[in-house]
Amino acid sequence: MPRFAIVEAPSVLGLFPKGVETLPAALVDAGLAERLGARHAGRVEPPPYDDRRDPETRLLNPRGLAHYAVALADRLQPLLEAGEFPVVLGGDCSILLGCTLANRRRGRAGLLFLDGHADFYQPEAEPNGEAASMDLALVTGRGPDLVTNLEGCLPLVRDEDVTLLAHRDTADAAGHGSQRVEDTGIGVINLEALRECGAAATARRALERLTRSELDGFWIHLDADVLDDAIMPAVDYRMPGGLQWDELTTILRTAIASGRALGIDITIFNPKLDADGAIARRFAAALGEGLNGAAHAPQRRATSG
Repeated sequence: MPRFAIVEAPSVLGLFPKGVETLPAALVDAGLAERLGARHAGRVEPPPYDDRRDPETRLLNPRGLAHYAVALADRLQPLLEAGEFPVVLGGDCSILLGCTLANRRRGRAGLLFLDGHADFYQPEAEPNGEAASMDLALVTGRGPDLVTNLEGCLPLVRDEDVTLLAHRDTADAAGHGSQRVEDTGIGVINLEALRECGAAATARRALERLTRSELDGFWIHLDADVLDDAIMPAVDYRMPGGLQWDELTTILRTAIASGRALGIDITIFNPKLDADGAIARRFAAALGEGLNGAAHAPQRRATSG
């Protein structure tokens, strides 16, 4: 049985239905499965999208988010228990709720968070109520109980088990009144710090807190907008700067080489902004180059808890 297992998770419950829901088909059509030697392990359909902001939680689709997190975790948990490496194709960043819930059911896992944004807004500060701008806050237990205390697992990931890597939105987030991730126990290495040390050395530093013996491994969250806008303009909230292809590949290879990576979710790439499919093909190539070492990674131990 192949180690890689692609799961389609085309949810836009934390954003809006303007293209990221077509990410799975675009990357599969661009050859991602072939590059990884991956099997297709199903598709988890989201509930209907509602564009009304919930007055109690200040979120879009809070009940849908909670329902979808459980459904996605149900699909991922048996893959993890079988020692497979799920490659979860979103969708928006709110799918991280289901990914971390699947890991939380099994024990204690870390999180390598690769994103151009810190995604640490509180509901009252997020302009549109989009959980895709709050996912790191939500999975670390900050936000409405409905979407943070899933199955009594609060938090889904502990602060000390997270590394936020290569974000570049600090000034913008502060201007909108976002709570500061820097004031928490979360490990924070921004894009500027990465450039000072180089991608390989920074990745090794980022993984130090995620490969501790008390953790069962770590999950990788990858938002396409962590990449330089010049090479990844097919995202809905664009910012100048970002990682180059080779930097992303280096980070992923380093993560896989640790032997402790459990799986990855890939979000926010919008194929409707990629008219000829060239970006999808380059993205699939970079993912293949970065993740392909997973085929030789040591088996991870099964856990419960």
